[in-house]
Amino acid sequence: MAERKTGSVVHWQQLSPILSIFRLMPEDGSPFPEYKAGQYIALRREDCRLTKRVIGEDGKPHYVPDLDEARNRKVGPVAHSYSISSAPFETVRDRHLEFYVVLEEGESGEPGRLTESLFRIHPGEDDKVGYVNRIAGDFTLDKRAEGARNVVMVGTGTGLAPFAAMAKQLDHDASQGRRDDRRYTLFHANRSRAELAYHEELLAIEAAGRFDFVYVPSISRPTAQDRQDARLGTGRGNNVLRHVFGMPLKEEEEARRAEGGPDAARMAEAVEKAVRPSLPRHLSPASLQDRANPAETVILTCGNPSSMADIKFIAETNKIRYEKEDWKLVLPART
Repeated sequence: MAERKTGSVVHWQQLSPILSIFRLMPEDGSPFPEYKAGQYIALRREDCRLTKRVIGEDGKPHYVPDLDEARNRKVGPVAHSYSISSAPFETVRDRHLEFYVVLEEGESGEPGRLTESLFRIHPGEDDKVGYVNRIAGDFTLDKRAEGARNVVMVGTGTGLAPFAAMAKQLDHDASQGRRDDRRYTLFHANRSRAELAYHEELLAIEAAGRFDFVYVPSISRPTAQDRQDARLGTGRGNNVLRHVFGMPLKEEEEARRAEGGPDAARMAEAVEKAVRPSLPRHLSPASLQDRANPAETVILTCGNPSSMADIKFIAETNKIRYEKEDWKLVLPART
């Protein structure tokens, strides 16, 4: 069984109020285990603001602040698994693991227990993060893309993390003469340009051309300046993928289903508010469809559960194999 260790955050990059990249160094004298791009590790903080599960008047479970007898918020440890966004070669070279994380928010606006604690980190001060000294998961190219000539990766939000690791490792391997014959296409959508996180690095990897790689970034809340950038697309990741395959927006599809029903007006409003998908100007739906021949393609996705469900629908509609990331909490050895 894996041991529990404590590392230190040495770099914290705030991309927006709710999105960050951070680097974790291992416990002194103890390097991180070897791993493959796409895998994950369990992280833990000791000062998380705890919640408890209650059944509401609607009969559904809800999570509310967990208070002690004096009505003070209970604090304690919480662990969760996170995909690693650094490539394995980077960890060998620099010793750290890198993570791309969002400040989660519950249905009541309550921040996620672990991510709220993570977002209070200050390198050099409150910088300790526990981890289980085992890296796990089978969301790797050798497992999930076996037999495919075309690999289409769709990351929504921080769901980019495993794909950033894959792209960086593929580029590094190609620079060392280890290049495969697959075609890789990476779609990534987030709210703003800053939140794309690895945008410039992925553009540079695409431009280098060391392996067959096309990067398709999009902004779901584009500014006028974003719309002028020829390298950026617009729209949510699932809707950009729908656009490539000539499908209606998810909002349009839901509005058609709701016609004549009690939700019709709300669905029609969602269609009006939806950002129309577009591609970076050097790409076209036809050029991307050519990289997604159903008989030779797998779509890998990670991110928002609702978006992943729609991406699964898109894949099934176009008879393309579909694979998604799933996490399990890696437990430490009993002591």
